[in-house]
Amino acid sequence: MIETADLSKTFGTRTLWRDVNFSVSRGQMVALTGPSGSGKSTLLNCLGLLERPSSGVIRYEGKVITGFNRRETRKFRRDNLGYLFQNYALIENATVTDNLEVAVKPRRLLRAKSNTAITEALERVGLTGREDEVIHHLSGGEQQRVALARLMVQQPALILADEPTGALDGANAAMVIDTLRDMSKAGCTVIIATHDDAVRDRCDDVFAIDKASLIHS
Repeated sequence: MIETADLSKTFGTRTLWRDVNFSVSRGQMVALTGPSGSGKSTLLNCLGLLERPSSGVIRYEGKVITGFNRRETRKFRRDNLGYLFQNYALIENATVTDNLEVAVKPRRLLRAKSNTAITEALERVGLTGREDEVIHHLSGGEQQRVALARLMVQQPALILADEPTGALDGANAAMVIDTLRDMSKAGCTVIIATHDDAVRDRCDDVFAIDKASLIHS
C-alpha cells in the first residue's frame, strides 16, 4: 500500500530522522511511537504530502508520490487519504451534518445514498439525533466522534491519525480505536502516531522512532 525508502527530514543542522525504510500493507493498522519531538507528526505529514521529506521517496501502491505537483497532490489526497487529528479539524460554526457532507460531495454520491451513509456513521459513533447541532456546542469527545464519522462517510483507502485519543477519556478513546480497527479490517490502511500504550497494543505492528531513525519493533 504505502512504503518509504531512505526517507530523511532535516531542519537546518538538525536531523529529525533519517534512513526511514518501512512499508504498510492494505488493511494493516500500524502505530508510530516515540517521545515528544521525535518526529511522529512530521512523518505523518510527509506520508500525506503535507510536508516534503529532505531526501528519499514515498511510494503509494508502487508509484512514487514524493515528486507530485500541486494538482497531483490534491488528487491523491482527495481520492485516497483521510485524516484524524487531535484538534478534530472541523468547521466549528457549521452543523454536524454540514461537516459530514463535506466528505461525501467529492464522492458524488446520490443524495439518498449520502444521507444513508451519514445516518449510519452517526449511529456508529453514538451521535444519532445530533445532526443539526453546531460543532462548537459539542464537547471535545463529541467533536472527535464527528471527525471519526466523517472518515466513515469518506471511506478513504489510507487513514493518517495524529494522536487521535490524546485529549479523550477512556470510553471515547476506546470507541475511536474500535472504529479504526473495524475500518482496517474492512481493508483500510491506518497509521496512527501515538504515545498511548493502549493504542499501540491494539495495532498490528509498531514502528518506534528515535531521533535518528525508524526502528521496526
